[in-house]
Amino acid sequence: MLKVGDQLPEFKGINQNGETIDSKNFNGKKLVVFFYPKANTPGCTAEACNLRDHYSELQDQGFQLLGISADPVKSQKNFSIKYELPFDIIADENRDIIEKFGIWQLKKFMGREFMGIVRTTFLFDENGTCTQIIDKVKTKDHAAQILEG
Repeated sequence: MLKVGDQLPEFKGINQNGETIDSKNFNGKKLVVFFYPKANTPGCTAEACNLRDHYSELQDQGFQLLGISADPVKSQKNFSIKYELPFDIIADENRDIIEKFGIWQLKKFMGREFMGIVRTTFLFDENGTCTQIIDKVKTKDHAAQILEG
């Protein structure tokens, strides 16, 4: 998994509108990259809506937001429209970006083990250096975790 001090990996992904998002577009900007397991599930919805509700505060602190999951573009679009998300969310169906960040890991849930996205948020400074990793995401209070960082 990416560590504090590591550089933002170079990547390109397709957002909810079918547009290409390039990591190079965030050069010189503070960036929050949050990974979530599946759109429209209770935890992921709570997290995205919390970030939406505090979006202006995050922007006031200079943060750009980018959400990523392995959902297809259509699911990301529906999720974005349904909850009026003001930030881009990437459909990483092939898990290229997910793998670069190292958050495709063995998970345990209700007694079974499977590979999946570990809900994790990475904060990067204007130089593309990882300054913080939040791996114990409080889905209903995630913006505060970022702003306190």
